[in-house]
Amino acid sequence: QVQLVESGGELVQAGGPLRVSCVASGGTTSTYALGWFRQAPGKDREFVAGISWSGAMTHYSDSVKCRFTISRDNGKNTVYLQMDSLKTEDTAVYYCVADRNYLAIVVSTSQLSPELWGQGTLVTVSA
Repeated sequence: QVQLVESGGELVQAGGPLRVSCVASGGTTSTYALGWFRQAPGKDREFVAGISWSGAMTHYSDSVKCRFTISRDNGKNTVYLQMDSLKTEDTAVYYCVADRNYLAIVVSTSQLSPELWGQGTLVTVSA
């Protein structure tokens, strides 16, 4: 069973950059679509970014578009989320996800959601 482990979350100042990573163990994710969700205090979990298994397709939520970049390295079973121009409203626990169906990540619903989830990494953006 593939397991996802996030890292890189920390306290950063608004306007700054941060990169979080997610490494898969117990198997390869080269045939999985990968992505990131986040959950801010008191709010529902929301989609942030997704990337297809080949990396040819990426999608972003409107709130992070043009500020965040998702990428993957299949040789390292790793997906990255580069976050630039961070805002205080980006403060959240960031979860790495994986699913063989790309739509389960980018069009997540109560009936269709990612199969695999990491434990999350906390990103705190201070004013």
